[in-house]
Amino acid sequence: MELEIVSQEPAKFPSGGEIRAVATTMVFRFKDDVTITVQREANATVVNMRSRSRIGRGDLGANARRIRDFQSRLAARV
Repeated sequence: MELEIVSQEPAKFPSGGEIRAVATTMVFRFKDDVTITVQREANATVVNMRSRSRIGRGDLGANARRIRDFQSRLAARV
């Protein structure tokens, strides 16, 4: 997904793991902060992703597209 990994905490029971990364937009080269968390809940693993622009009010849907892309790639591998 062309993310620059900034930090990662491996999942340890009972707490979850976390990946922090930076995504750079293609057109204007803006930096967006991305956080992916993985947690165990009962018999399931819950994966959450957050993508947030560092500057500006609008992102023309870039963060939502990034999250949908991540979800589809994850679903294809599970």
